[in-house]
Amino acid sequence: MQYLLAIVAVLVVLGLMIQYWYISLLVAAALVSPRIVRHFRMKRYFASESFLAHKEAVAGVVEEHNEVAAYTTEIRTSGTFELGASSTGTQAHLATFENTSRHAHRRDRNVADYASSNVHNCSLQVVRNAASDPLKYLTKYFSIRPTETTLEDVEGLGESVSRLEAAVANLKRREDDISINVNPPAFILKHYSDEFMKQVGVHLTPIAVPYPEYRFEYVSAGGNSSQRTLVTLNTPTIDALIELLSEKIRFAKSAAGQRALMTAKLRGFIKERDHFSCQQCAASVAVEPNLLLEVDHIIPVSKGGLSEVTNLQTLCWRCNRTKSNKLPTA
Repeated sequence: MQYLLAIVAVLVVLGLMIQYWYISLLVAAALVSPRIVRHFRMKRYFASESFLAHKEAVAGVVEEHNEVAAYTTEIRTSGTFELGASSTGTQAHLATFENTSRHAHRRDRNVADYASSNVHNCSLQVVRNAASDPLKYLTKYFSIRPTETTLEDVEGLGESVSRLEAAVANLKRREDDISINVNPPAFILKHYSDEFMKQVGVHLTPIAVPYPEYRFEYVSAGGNSSQRTLVTLNTPTIDALIELLSEKIRFAKSAAGQRALMTAKLRGFIKERDHFSCQQCAASVAVEPNLLLEVDHIIPVSKGGLSEVTNLQTLCWRCNRTKSNKLPTA
């Protein structure tokens, strides 16, 4: 009798195990099968005549997108995205720091960063003062002196940031328009957006604007606490910095001083004055909604040109890249 009960018990356990395995298999299949089905649907869509026809129709748009993407990379690699440095850690690499505390409580969870030139290690009071008056403390502790040379550097940074911001935003609008023109199924954009752009022929350029960031940082002696103030040099901050430095030095009409007059507000004014059209090839946003426009010095600053409205013009990115810093020809 006991033998039969043991056999029955074993069979019951095996039955439960098989049932559990079967249920697990069904659950796994339910989770995996939609992905498999979706994958085959994706393959079928990209091989369909409808998609291939749309791809051919937008080939010209894609080609121009890729040219702007290459130009965006060019701006990123050749632009100026650095300004000023803190001297607090210039010789930090010559020493080795070690927290030798013997307390049971962990005291090194906050560690001061002495090696980075964009970090100023300071007192808690300086950190808090920097939060209330960021530009004053930025110029004081990161060696951004009120000189015409510094103004030229700030304007160069502002120009690089402005051009790259416009180019990155322009690429996003172009990619959105390509999606609208091809009009793929919703599941393609939701699950295979990168593959969609690749199949269309778009060269994706995941470039972010490398805004310079400066930190005022306080770390307590034992590392128990820390506070910081972060100043990011985006377009509004750069423009405010230009105005601050300009007021301090009261510059004359030198090249460096005049370059400093270039702000986002002035660039916007010039584009509006020129009716958002290129003054060289006549390309216009009215005809090409995704046209990338830039503001150019007719007589380059390096040749003595000033940032006055009479010496500024709107050019499309192609004409501006071709012109570079050349003098206008008759």
